[in-house]
Amino acid sequence: MVRLLGIAVLVVLSAGLTACSQGTESDARSKGESPQPGTVHQATTDAAERDTEDGAAANPPDDADTWNYVALGDSLAAGVGARQGYVDRYAEYLREDTGARVKVTNLGVSGQTSPQLLRALRNDPSTRRALRGAEVVTYNIGINDLGQASGSYEAETCGGAQGERCLHAAVVELDENWNAITEEILSLSSPDKTIIRTVGLGYTPHAGRVFEPYLKQVNRNIATSADESNISYAEVSLGEKGLGPDGLHPDESGYEKIANELEELGVGN
Repeated sequence: MVRLLGIAVLVVLSAGLTACSQGTESDARSKGESPQPGTVHQATTDAAERDTEDGAAANPPDDADTWNYVALGDSLAAGVGARQGYVDRYAEYLREDTGARVKVTNLGVSGQTSPQLLRALRNDPSTRRALRGAEVVTYNIGINDLGQASGSYEAETCGGAQGERCLHAAVVELDENWNAITEEILSLSSPDKTIIRTVGLGYTPHAGRVFEPYLKQVNRNIATSADESNISYAEVSLGEKGLGPDGLHPDESGYEKIANELEELGVGN
């Protein structure tokens, strides 16, 4: 993405995230919070739901068994902008690599921020139930957090001596929320029993001089958190060829690159 991160994401926000809701299911989910912008994306493929004994996460199954795959995140997890997003592509790789049947529950929400995902993990029974029964979990979040802060910067309402106070605050808040999100996921799906993977923000966009240091700090925080939590992490960078016409969401090749990065992490815990 050639344009500045702040300008690019601000376009999405000012458009009411309508670009993030195309081609999605219309069913809404209750998250124990006020309605949020965007659309929840839930899709299931293969097999009926499996029960887990006493609500505990199941061990990764043997070949030919069913793997329940739960995806969390924003429009990138939902796959906006392409026929097939990284979640469904990664599920296909899992099928090919293991021989297991993979059922996908995609809980991606267009426009979702880290506080919204955290509230869902803490308060939404169906989300918590899905994670308890998951053999595979992936998550990405944060690009909309940075977008909101960059919007304030562009509007010159960010505050601070350099007009960057809200950018500092966004990085700190995202770091705290990311750690809390990871903690909630681990409380429901242990990495010893579940394949847990993250691609961080979803992909690392190009950013201008002002935004680059904040973006780098976010990525460092995510990498550190993943390492400390024993969660495999793939940081994906996309160029112009990996983005769709809106310059914000990946195209088919971009989502394929994200899925490839996840596959290369392997399936070992």
